[in-house]
Amino acid sequence: MTLGEVYRQGKKALSAAGIDGTPFEASALFQKAFGLDRQQRVIFSSEAAPPDSTEKFFAMVKERAGKRPLQYILGSWPFMGLSLSVGEGVLIPREETELLVRTAADFLKGRKNPAVIDLCSGSGAVALAIASLYPGAEIVAAELYGGAFSYLEKNIKASGFTNVKPVRLDVLKPPPGYLQKADCITANPPYVKTGDMAALQAEVQREPARALDGGADGLSFYRALAGLWVPMLKKGGLIAAETGDGQARPVMDLLCKSGCAFSGIYTDFNGIERVAAAEAALS
Repeated sequence: MTLGEVYRQGKKALSAAGIDGTPFEASALFQKAFGLDRQQRVIFSSEAAPPDSTEKFFAMVKERAGKRPLQYILGSWPFMGLSLSVGEGVLIPREETELLVRTAADFLKGRKNPAVIDLCSGSGAVALAIASLYPGAEIVAAELYGGAFSYLEKNIKASGFTNVKPVRLDVLKPPPGYLQKADCITANPPYVKTGDMAALQAEVQREPARALDGGADGLSFYRALAGLWVPMLKKGGLIAAETGDGQARPVMDLLCKSGCAFSGIYTDFNGIERVAAAEAALS
């Protein structure tokens, strides 16, 4: 078989499996298996396909047709200029989470050596993106679960950033005594309602449920943010949290009832109110 024939067969199999974005995904898997980008694939399309790479490609196509997330198959995924290792056990970084990073980054602008705590850090996407924008920031990346924590450590090491410290802690419990107060706290917590979990896209259901399930009303972790973590802000500090569709205003209510003042509710590229941000009192 030629490279072109292999690619077309793989693309056809993905399409038959109902995979959205089939051309992109087929190209990504082809590049992973053969080391050829789209342009090279076209140039060398009439060349014979190496058997080992062909076998690898079709094995990955089969995995993807079985609804294993593309990101897990590739083993990494981009986020704000970073390449993050991902796999089973850790939430896949999503484009809409860039809004959380930019909200924090705008607040931190002009601050010298700000202290940041990133809760529910997962792969470290938010913490590392902030570190890339503010090399002088001192960032604590907090994650509880072992599978995700291993990816967090791996990504911090691969990034080369020395200002991001991974710690294992439970966001639903009081902050440990060794943590210092922060200028900014970010969080992308689980926010799917328990009753909605079974209706999630098949690929999303392959991601860790504990990174998605936010309790009966989806707000369990936000109550902890308001009750336990707002006191960890310095005077005038910012807490910013990613939220699900329709949750930003209830989350803002929780934060304001904890003594914070409204800072902003920010809408993502899909028109969803995606980030709620509030500031601690100055006195």
